[in-house]
Amino acid sequence: MGLDEGQETIFQNFFRMSMNRFFLKAFFSAVLTCSVLVQAVAAEVDRIVAIVNSESITSSQLRDRVIRVRQNLQKQGKGERLPPMEVLERQILEQLIIERIQLQQARNASIRINDDMIKRRINDIASSNHFTLDQLRDAVTRDGMTWDKFREEIRVGLMFERLRETEVDNKVAVSDAEVTNFIRNHPEDLSGMEYRVAHILLRIPENMNEEKMKTLKARMEKILSRLRAGEDFVKIAADSSDAPDNVNGGDLGWLDREQLPGFYPDVVSKLNPGEISPPLQSSAGLHLIKLLDKRENNIAAKAAEQTHARHILLKTSELLSDTEAQAKLKALRERIANGADFGELAKANSADLSAARGGDLGWLNPGDTVPEFEKAMNELAPNRVSEPVRSPFGWHLIQVLERRRQDMGEEIQRNMARAILRRRKVEEAYEEWLRQLRDEAYIEYKLENTNE
Repeated sequence: MGLDEGQETIFQNFFRMSMNRFFLKAFFSAVLTCSVLVQAVAAEVDRIVAIVNSESITSSQLRDRVIRVRQNLQKQGKGERLPPMEVLERQILEQLIIERIQLQQARNASIRINDDMIKRRINDIASSNHFTLDQLRDAVTRDGMTWDKFREEIRVGLMFERLRETEVDNKVAVSDAEVTNFIRNHPEDLSGMEYRVAHILLRIPENMNEEKMKTLKARMEKILSRLRAGEDFVKIAADSSDAPDNVNGGDLGWLDREQLPGFYPDVVSKLNPGEISPPLQSSAGLHLIKLLDKRENNIAAKAAEQTHARHILLKTSELLSDTEAQAKLKALRERIANGADFGELAKANSADLSAARGGDLGWLNPGDTVPEFEKAMNELAPNRVSEPVRSPFGWHLIQVLERRRQDMGEEIQRNMARAILRRRKVEEAYEEWLRQLRDEAYIEYKLENTNE
């Protein structure tokens, strides 16, 4: 802190004095007092706002996330729909709590993410945004985040993905009977329609009883009154909804029918753009759903194009780095160009179950493979071999054998129905798993103005 002229003169005169013990004691006492005050202010600035099991979430962590959310929403032109600060803080604190619980679970499950995995994901982010790595680094810096912080968030996100795969995705199965019933009872789900939906969720509290349900229904009545008075649905969702997407005004974006959560597809199919459903109740809570718009995406026409392909897959690990996998596939590609048989090399080298068939994947429909693989495959002429292609599963060499157009038959229809059912079941299982994790965790709120 700077000194004005009067303060500087006093300070100089002080040291011109004989500095007897009295003045020395007074001086160092003042210094100590200032130090204690600085520490007290720092503690106040970075106080604990929540305890999750044995770990704390601090006000600086909450503040940083709030700033980033506000900046992102303002960039998207949604700044005017931001809820009051105390509401936004409470919503984001809930997100941080859920993230902290998942991170604790991932550590307990000994999930580890190495540098190669982080590097691959960063390269994927750069590629999908048409950035070089330097351009991505500049964009991250412009958004006010350090590169180390960005890498750490990528690492945590990958841990969450691995945890979800282990605890939820891999445990979900869809039976043939479920597929048959779905095709019979929900033919509209194979129509190729996309919907843009916004929603409001009032979540059922822990240890639900009649009194708490009465309070929940009263909250919904207030929301309905605001809607009748002409308030914007998305604005109300931003300050009232308990769903994680509340900071986006409850806007779920464009989704296929099969991507909509829970019972939403049946409700949305009966709405016209601009219409709002009546309040609906599920095991999660009370819902209001608004159909913002809808469009056709012509899935049936896309599904008619099939590709017969095979591949060689190398999975990276602590023993095989990204660079080594890529170099090995380049060497295999060179051998194929010089006359080696692709199928024999796949049997000897591929880390995929298809290796026993010479890497043959059979006839593939659009959407059967991950986007990175499908994009590279679609760019190949028959009998050509790709350069090494990276996907979430590892590194691939891809060869297209032939292509054909086929009417949407029973097999394709069943595959689509199975994918729809699996996606829905996974999302429902994931929400239930998160709810159980939260219910079982010890959570203590210390944020002012929280209603928890």
